[in-house]
Amino acid sequence: MTTLTAVSVDRNGVFLFNGREPIEDIPENQTEIGNRLRRAGSGFPPPAEFRALRRRGTISDGILHAHAGNEASAGGTSGGAQAGRGSPAEKLCLRFDALASHDITFVGIIQTAKESGLKAFPVPYILTNCHNSLCAVGGTINEDDHVFGLSAAKKYGGVYVPPHLAVIHSYMREAWAGCGKMILGSDSHTRYGALGTLAVGEGGGELVKQLLCQGYDMDYPRVIAVYLEETPRPGVGPQDVALALAGSVFKDGFAKNAVLEFTGPGVAGLSADFRCGIDVMTTETACWSSVWETDAVIRDWLALHGRAEDYRELRPAAAAYYDGLVKINLGKITPMIAMPFHPSNVYELDDVIRNPGDVFAQVERDAEGNFGMKLGLPEKIGKDGEVRVDQGIIAGCAGGTFSNITAASRILGAGASFGHGAAPGEPGAFSLSVYPGSQSVFLELVRNGAVPELIAAGAVVKTAFCGPCFGAGDVPSNKALSIRHTTRNFPNREGSRPAQGQSASVALMDARSIAATAKNGGVLTSALGMDEGPELPYHFDNAPYRARVYNGIGRPGKGELVYGPNIADWPPMEALGKHLLLKIVSFITDPVTTTDELIPSGETSSYRSNPLALAEFTLSRKDPAYVGRAKAVRDAAAPPPDSAPSRTAAPPQAARLPQAASLPELAEVLDKIKASCPAGPFDGIQLASAIFAVKPGDGSAREQAASCQRVLGGCANFANEYATKRYRSNLINWGLIPFIIDGAPPFRNGDYVFIPRVREFISGEKAFAGAVVIRKEALPAAGWTAAPFDLAAPELDPRERELLLAGSLINFNRNMAAQMIAPLNPC
Repeated sequence: MTTLTAVSVDRNGVFLFNGREPIEDIPENQTEIGNRLRRAGSGFPPPAEFRALRRRGTISDGILHAHAGNEASAGGTSGGAQAGRGSPAEKLCLRFDALASHDITFVGIIQTAKESGLKAFPVPYILTNCHNSLCAVGGTINEDDHVFGLSAAKKYGGVYVPPHLAVIHSYMREAWAGCGKMILGSDSHTRYGALGTLAVGEGGGELVKQLLCQGYDMDYPRVIAVYLEETPRPGVGPQDVALALAGSVFKDGFAKNAVLEFTGPGVAGLSADFRCGIDVMTTETACWSSVWETDAVIRDWLALHGRAEDYRELRPAAAAYYDGLVKINLGKITPMIAMPFHPSNVYELDDVIRNPGDVFAQVERDAEGNFGMKLGLPEKIGKDGEVRVDQGIIAGCAGGTFSNITAASRILGAGASFGHGAAPGEPGAFSLSVYPGSQSVFLELVRNGAVPELIAAGAVVKTAFCGPCFGAGDVPSNKALSIRHTTRNFPNREGSRPAQGQSASVALMDARSIAATAKNGGVLTSALGMDEGPELPYHFDNAPYRARVYNGIGRPGKGELVYGPNIADWPPMEALGKHLLLKIVSFITDPVTTTDELIPSGETSSYRSNPLALAEFTLSRKDPAYVGRAKAVRDAAAPPPDSAPSRTAAPPQAARLPQAASLPELAEVLDKIKASCPAGPFDGIQLASAIFAVKPGDGSAREQAASCQRVLGGCANFANEYATKRYRSNLINWGLIPFIIDGAPPFRNGDYVFIPRVREFISGEKAFAGAVVIRKEALPAAGWTAAPFDLAAPELDPRERELLLAGSLINFNRNMAAQMIAPLNPC
């Protein structure tokens, strides 16, 4: 990975004056900081008091508190009496202005909310169809889900955007984002900060809470300033800046669960599209959200889209405090490339072009060591040292903007041509696909001539679809090298399936350098210094939306939900038992485990509306034996045929375990528990499965990474840490306990972990759980052994404890309804 001289990171607190003068909060700067605060005005306290409040004066602070309720739904206050506004101890309970989902997630969300008593959408809820629109697997099931979405918009009063019309984030930018708003989406790249919106990507459970008028509870996030200076050079695009940012802060977790707030003199020189292109990629830093200062550029962009009333100027106060600062000199950024298998695996493109051998060798070593596969990258180096690329993609919320595609068209130039049927890796084999982010963008590209130029050169221009980003469109061939202006290049995502001997190398680049590579016949080429010409004017025409989008906001009650054969209800889920016996059925030691490895994307997502069918793919590309192991535990824990699992908060009352044929060792395990735990007897032992991963949950917000484990009988994850807040929230919403293990776990795959009095532990009555590992030793004479260990309590707030005790968000809301308790924070 390249050391990026254009980016510097200050991990100390930082005072920012007038939005343009950052001063690090270190002892030697305290006199100057005090003087600056006094000059800033009488309303600013001395440095020590200002520091104690933290984040005061930031754009984020104002937006967060405008959307926070008086009390957190978990029972704590949202500041004020308990802690100073913006202080680290503050709890927030947020209500969002709008919600957004695409067709991998909205069926499950609506089904969950319906099970919990949904009557009407209380806020605008936008349902788009941009993920499986071109990924038909299993007959009619994809279009059946689209019909379901339209029927839900009519029944509950929402917005329905038909397939091919717009990718979710392009539509939300064009039609909904605005200054000072907050939007919650069930997609990890829900980022509209460049338009002044704090937007958050979460699992479906958090959207369900909003639909039921329950709050979004969280600790006050850290706020980190991203300070931009200078202007980008010709040939440098937003993806280059975004990759440089991710490469600088992801690996050490500096931005994890924080808000990135963009400010500085460099902002003014960027178009709205350029800002949005950086902003959408902030997800790859692991931050929680992002927001930018706004100016006339954003005012004019919103006015162009018929929403002038959604503009207001957002800037930091005369004095603002941040938890850290990332300074980016835009004038020093060069074209970048993120090599497999993460957007943070960043190199300067020229370094790879000059010395591909060393870089490719390192990537091959990483792929072999982490995933057991060979990519064949050295074979892409020609006899003259040039790198031969097989495929280029410009697509989606990151690449498919008007300015990216027009820049690519102008760099490629009239008369250029490529792709002549050569074999992969040979000269002339390159192919290019371009997906505008919306039909409105597509319409303007047709009118200004960009589309005819691209088509004449050999590019294939397609409709709005997110497929190339998650592995459902333009999947490269085995051992191919694909360069993409999309959001991600994770393993097991765009073509690589190590368990099946398939591998492909996906590298992220900006549209400009992808076009330069196409112009050079598929030889990897930097666009640095290439003339894009002046920024072309954009004329927004919403005719495609007027013709096709259904807007039922404020008009619920029009018909009933329309179900296809593949749309199924959630199966019953038990409440948490008095005692918990977990069998470890997957043990993952990779440094990071993505949600795409937990539940693969691509064609498997076609079964998203059938929980049992989708669960069959859980961990299928990472640990193919997982499903069978988990089912054996689930079958052993199944109730007798004449009974049904409890959906109430009452725990199971009797152990049924010795009768289970699917786990013949259970009788011995229970005998070992009785012998090693004299504090028994243990009635009401609940049997479930669990997985261990070092750091699970990076990437997508899809809740199926958790819900599929639950459907298969899972009840817990063990981890050293969780990669994102959203994955941890997904676990809790589906009744999976997010245990934390400090260091190497005391168990291995196939072992049992017994947690006595787990309900007391989760309810907060016990500070830690005295757990026991029960293991079948290799030597037959040793038999089963038991070893105690302390399991530290995860950081759970009262609402999270209630969800885990109930066994899921669905159970929790059913219990509330059964007790005739009104929802917390009613609308």
